[in-house]
Amino acid sequence: MKKSIFGALIIMTATALVAVGQTRPQTTPARPTPTPLPRPATTPVANTGAVPDARIALIDTSAFNDEKNGIIRYVDAAKSVEAEFKPRTDELQGMQNRLVALATEVQNLRKAPVVDQKSIQAKIQQGETMQADFKTKKDRLDEDLSKRYEVVVGPVSNLIGAAMEQFARARGITMTLDASKLLPAILTALPTTDLTQAFINDFNAKNPRVGAPRP
Repeated sequence: MKKSIFGALIIMTATALVAVGQTRPQTTPARPTPTPLPRPATTPVANTGAVPDARIALIDTSAFNDEKNGIIRYVDAAKSVEAEFKPRTDELQGMQNRLVALATEVQNLRKAPVVDQKSIQAKIQQGETMQADFKTKKDRLDEDLSKRYEVVVGPVSNLIGAAMEQFARARGITMTLDASKLLPAILTALPTTDLTQAFINDFNAKNPRVGAPRP
């Protein structure tokens, strides 16, 4: 019975190692969504029953980080952060590859004609230690990346939000919706409703790239 329990533990641990190895480390936090300027307080208007004229536009904020057709400053800011942390993300990728290789070794040892339990146990313990180290470094990297994104990309995001407000007012738009978050709910929409590229072009023209483009 002890041997059966021990064998089951080996199988469970090896499977866990494989699962960890097959999961890519998520080291890049969600990029900040452009924040519209706060609207000034207004005095409530008495309800007269009249329906005000409304013009709704769609802007897909997920297109802002497109390297070819997106917002230049946004792309450059995000790339600068990613380049800054590349050595650490590469280190995590290397650790992930070693975990995958270690899990494969454990599986191969279990399939051998003569099962070497000591070698299996040693590799499992090595994998558990490496997995704990991987998690610690990944959590720290995620935290540092998130803070750095707020410092570098955050101001650009706020600038985009302010520009979007001005863009809408200049065109008589009463409501702007983020198409990237509403796509499943949009049943029909005229092409003229989507002002994504028009806004991107307008923003890039008024806010050209600062310095040389990042590779």
